Amino acid sequence: MMGEHDVRILVVDDERPIRRFLKTSLGSQYTVFEAANGEDALASVAANRPDVVLLDLGLPDMDGVEVIRRLREWSDAPVIVVSVREQEKDKIAALDAGADDYLTKPFGVGELLARLRAALRRSASAETEPVFKTGNLVVDLGKREVLVRGQAVLLTPTEYDLLRTFVKHAGKVLTHDQLLRAVWGTAYESETHMLQVNISNLRRKIEPDPIRPKYIITEPGVGYRLKVIEQ
Repeated sequence: MMGEHDVRILVVDDERPIRRFLKTSLGSQYTVFEAANGEDALASVAANRPDVVLLDLGLPDMDGVEVIRRLREWSDAPVIVVSVREQEKDKIAALDAGADDYLTKPFGVGELLARLRAALRRSASAETEPVFKTGNLVVDLGKREVLVRGQAVLLTPTEYDLLRTFVKHAGKVLTHDQLLRAVWGTAYESETHMLQVNISNLRRKIEPDPIRPKYIITEPGVGYRLKVIEQ
């Protein structure tokens, strides 16, 4: 079971005193990372895989709502907006973009901790997903186990992360950029060759015929899709 210090919190705020205050308030219970602008926030999510993001909307390089939109293209990390903006339209815009919660400054530390615990509970319950099956392919995300025709398949960590991303978006087309960001991070968005090599390796391990794949389908000029085959 994950301990509190195993939980990673990313604090995104351009004001150093607020980042310091939040790190001091949360650091005794959680591992805290910091970012001062939107680009650094997106890079930190890719590199550090936080369990919750605390996000200010007034950032120097882009609006926080844009950060949420870009984040939601490839990450499902819970986002709690922490902002001085208290108008209803601002809250609606953030929540519509994909934020999970909205806390208006100033706030009490007790309330922030309660919101964090609630976000973590929701995230944990979302992770208890049923075993995914399509055709003769079975992926148990809880056990990190992959079976083909009942036989365990050994995947590299990267291959598993790639397959896990497909499973979480089963049936949906994922672009090259979305897959690269989800598995390798934002610094690798142009490395399509690396993606193609890993797709090829993954197909060799899970497909009945890698030349004519039935699970990981190529969408020409766009990306790939994990096909859901009815049992």
